[in-house]
Amino acid sequence: MAPLDQTRKAERAASGDSSIAARLLAWYDAHHRDLPWRVTPGAFAGGTRPDPYRIWLSEVMLQQTTVEAVKAYFRNFLEKWPTVEALAAAHIEDVMKAWAGLGYYSRARNLKACADLVGRQGGRFPDTETGLKELPGIGAYTAAAIAAIAFDRPAAVVDGNVERVISRLYSIETPLSEAKPEIRAQVEKLVPQKRPGDFAQAMMDLGATICTPRRPRCMLCPLRADCSAIHLGDPGRFPVRLPKDDKPLRRGAAFVAQRDDGAILLRKRPDRGLLGGMTEVPTTAWTARVDGATTQDAAPFCADWRRAGRIGHVFTHFALELEVFHAHIKGDAPSGHFWSLAHEISGEALPTVMKKVIEAAIPGATKKQARQRPR
Repeated sequence: MAPLDQTRKAERAASGDSSIAARLLAWYDAHHRDLPWRVTPGAFAGGTRPDPYRIWLSEVMLQQTTVEAVKAYFRNFLEKWPTVEALAAAHIEDVMKAWAGLGYYSRARNLKACADLVGRQGGRFPDTETGLKELPGIGAYTAAAIAAIAFDRPAAVVDGNVERVISRLYSIETPLSEAKPEIRAQVEKLVPQKRPGDFAQAMMDLGATICTPRRPRCMLCPLRADCSAIHLGDPGRFPVRLPKDDKPLRRGAAFVAQRDDGAILLRKRPDRGLLGGMTEVPTTAWTARVDGATTQDAAPFCADWRRAGRIGHVFTHFALELEVFHAHIKGDAPSGHFWSLAHEISGEALPTVMKKVIEAAIPGATKKQARQRPR
């Protein structure tokens, strides 16, 4: 089928934007996802205001992370720290422990820094994109999302779901890596003055549930009559992406030292850099750019090290393979290390890669265990 002709495109530009927003909002009212940080569609009109703290917390957690993965973490954070002032009063170590497993750990450090600043300012978040972007860890997307959803500002909120919807709606041929300004400009044209927060969430929901990356459910889409990609007969071709480079593979070794009472030797990583501020077992000096040693000869101290297996983990920009060694040792923890008792391991700030390492050496060790009573 031929592309939309210029006349049809001009007509849509002149009168279709408001129609698209209206149909999308009507669809959202009937089909919105029930998420723990959301309020009922149309809440602003009824006088119900979303809690900016909950919106901010959810948006930070949702960066590079799926909704399903975030739900439990979000509820746990609210249970521990129900207000931004409570989070500001928390210890950073406790925040990192609560974040463990969610990934992209600089978010947790920025989360705490932002809570500290907002707490010092009376617990009130700025209500504009400009003000929000001055807070730690809040970039253009997050500022727009909070401004729209928490304060009903007409901001253009563009996440991966929205990029996909817009790329298909307007059959944008520019590769996605270069098309972001064009996509944002199209979103800005669509944002309604009324219910911009609901509109932002409706666009996200449409991308997550209907306009999906594979096998989009076009027959159920409220915007199918306006979708240029449907008219072209190939929605799955959009967004256009450049070929991906293979991720480099890095290698190293990890050493799980265990005491007779089941305690495991841990240390804290530097606050900056990959997995900054998180807890780990001793490892060799691998990074995203260089390999570390892979043999037991590189262990940080002498012990009867035995190979326990190999684990793999994929980071954003590289893949990692670690040879895992296990040993039983006695005595005090070496300088810069500490012992974590068996019932405490599950509560440590262990990133997923370190949980894999420990599980390879001691299956079940990172699962929650009952505290042993002294006999």
